[in-house]
Amino acid sequence: MVKRFFRLSERGATVSTEAIGGLTTFITMSYVIFVQPAVLAGTGMDFGSVMTATCIASAVGCILMGLLANLPIAQAPAMGHNFFFTFTVCGAVSAGGYGFTWQAGLGAVFLAGALMMLLAMRGMRDSIVQMMPESLKYAIPAGIGLFITLIGMQWGGVVVHSPGTLLAMGSLTEGPAGMVMITVLVIALLMMLKIRGAIIIGTAFATVWGLMAGYAEWHGFLGLPASIEPTLFSLDIAGALRTPQALTVVFIFFILDLFDTIGTLTAVCSSAGLIKNGRIPNAREALISDGGATVVGSLLGTTTITSYIESAAGVAEGSRTGLSSVVTGGIFLLALFLYPLAQMIGGGYEIREGVFLYPVIAPALITVGSFMLPMAARVKWDSPAESVPAFLTIVAMPFTFSVTEGISLGIISYSVLHSGIMGQPKASPIIHFLSLCFIIRYLLLS
Repeated sequence: MVKRFFRLSERGATVSTEAIGGLTTFITMSYVIFVQPAVLAGTGMDFGSVMTATCIASAVGCILMGLLANLPIAQAPAMGHNFFFTFTVCGAVSAGGYGFTWQAGLGAVFLAGALMMLLAMRGMRDSIVQMMPESLKYAIPAGIGLFITLIGMQWGGVVVHSPGTLLAMGSLTEGPAGMVMITVLVIALLMMLKIRGAIIIGTAFATVWGLMAGYAEWHGFLGLPASIEPTLFSLDIAGALRTPQALTVVFIFFILDLFDTIGTLTAVCSSAGLIKNGRIPNAREALISDGGATVVGSLLGTTTITSYIESAAGVAEGSRTGLSSVVTGGIFLLALFLYPLAQMIGGGYEIREGVFLYPVIAPALITVGSFMLPMAARVKWDSPAESVPAFLTIVAMPFTFSVTEGISLGIISYSVLHSGIMGQPKASPIIHFLSLCFIIRYLLLS
């Protein structure tokens, strides 16, 4: 029955290869279990509750992807979206954030997931994908990669605040910065050797070092799952809609999720040989799975769920069907019992009263940032009409500490340069409309 449902014979797969592929995919992306709670804790959310919500929502996403779309693609909270949620959506207004409560932020995540499901059901995927310029599609993940890297280096003490130059190099001989950079090199060496789970092995290396150096606190390995009560059904949809930035936040969550998913589907399905006549099989069902998991995640207490490019590791081990995604989802449920380990890895190291570093997970963030930056290579850098908006998008995200500012500057500049001047192709009316909205936003903020 399993073989028939997942069409294993048709795709040249077996139960054993799917199980191995699902396990491999989990190992390569399991760092999210430790990183996600640490990031969202910055909004005041309960660390343990977020970890439980993350594991359950990831399991739901993986299982939906396997059963509905029959694709070997795992899902979990997106890196980048969580930082946008913490530092921009829920960030203090005085620091350039929107000042949402985390409950209202989850309400915006719910709306973005519901929008994804609705548009996927109505078959509007292709028109939405065509709306966004190619250069910005590639620039946005690259900019988020730099943003994540900056946070990783800050959390690791590699860069520190400097009154004269804003940022400066931290000490590599005192504090955890040296450990962080050595761990980054260890992860890179493991990847060069094509060892699966390089990030999680590197994180284990940093954990042991951190325990010996006093940068981490021992909590054990296994224990009962943390209570989900602090975040369960705590989202505030009405609160999200009452804020002036509601449409901007929902739109950005939606766009980030859509292009993350489409990019991952294309890359992983291509490597698995599943794309026929240029079309991704069951793309509609995949987007419905993505949106459904995001809705579930917002109800539980975590941010946007999206498809993970690490699924390619499972494909390399032989995954070809959704059975591997179901396996990955099952392992996420078992990971609920790793709460003490998550506390040990994601717990902060207090350098002075109220100021924390997160040196054990910092190397993972820096490495994940390096995964996202190569997208910039696809931008047409020899065309100023394409390269300048892409460049502004990429550099504005880390320099302004805001994903929104990068997207808004990119869209405004693209709209101006593609308004029909000098024979350049015109941007879609939606891009010009969004540009006008972002301009009005800046005028109102001034």
